[in-house]
Amino acid sequence: MTAGRNNILKLSDIKLIDKHKRKLNYLRISVTDRCNMQCIYCMTHENITMLPGSEILSYEETLRIAKVFTQLGVSKIRVTGGEPLIRKGICDFLIKLGKLDGLSDLSITTNGILLKEKIEKLKSAGIKRLNISMDTLKKYKFENITGVDAFDKVWESIMTAHEMGFYPIKLNVVALYGINDDELIDFARLSFSYPFHIRFIEYMPIGTSQLVSRQLFATEIKSIISSIGPLIPVEKSTFDGPAQRYKFENAKGEIGFIRPISEHFCGSCNRLRLTASGNLKTCLLSDGQTDLKTPLRNGCSDKELAEIILKAVYDKPLEHPLASNCATVISGDMCNIGG
Repeated sequence: MTAGRNNILKLSDIKLIDKHKRKLNYLRISVTDRCNMQCIYCMTHENITMLPGSEILSYEETLRIAKVFTQLGVSKIRVTGGEPLIRKGICDFLIKLGKLDGLSDLSITTNGILLKEKIEKLKSAGIKRLNISMDTLKKYKFENITGVDAFDKVWESIMTAHEMGFYPIKLNVVALYGINDDELIDFARLSFSYPFHIRFIEYMPIGTSQLVSRQLFATEIKSIISSIGPLIPVEKSTFDGPAQRYKFENAKGEIGFIRPISEHFCGSCNRLRLTASGNLKTCLLSDGQTDLKTPLRNGCSDKELAEIILKAVYDKPLEHPLASNCATVISGDMCNIGG
């Protein structure tokens, strides 16, 4: 897209399509790199470097960037962190974000510690769907994985969200060999009692936290939990992510498998990420990124910002470099990148 043509067309006439003909309509926005947990697969506790406050996008800057994205065709936004609920003013920000023209789906990913105390405001902001990280159902193991004794608080938040009618509530379970692989069936059984979407996620080697002796791939997880009954495929819906969806007969909830390593979904990837530091990542599992903060703070117009975004999106890589038989590691930590 040339600058001249961009001056003729309105932003709403342009769509985010990369050179591989993928339409990008899903943006994940990280509002902070801070977190009130220290999960063993997310950050290295002693080496992690937090951004100074001045380097984190303000809410006003984030809203301006998000507005340009929605004008370019983004219709789905998920707010992430770090832990988004620890940032002051987050609920007021979500209210403003939810009012953007063209946005039809707004959700949030949280670790659940602060969810109960903010849940009324989240509902008022228009949040209906929640993703909650939950890697164990055992209290002692929860502290070992996250570094905090907060299992009861998180589970109470999940139950409160359920009682208040949030749907779907997705429980994100990072499958960790030797750590929570003995709980896979327990997680799967939750789908019989609650309408939760239990999503098993293959561990991704991002940053310096290399903790597993071997990978637990979705095929193995599926085989293990199939011992309690056959898994019935579920048809994808409009706002589905990459999860392969299933359910057990007579279950209230669902089972999902996210397979970024063993069977990547790059060919149909529709997502982009805006980091808390103002960088656009067109691929989570790639070190490439484009600085949006500097031109924004230097006074660029919305059309100039759109030009930068369009160029970055056009060059989105066909696929990420990780594979089940590859030892590649992506630099940076998940809390800095945004999940």
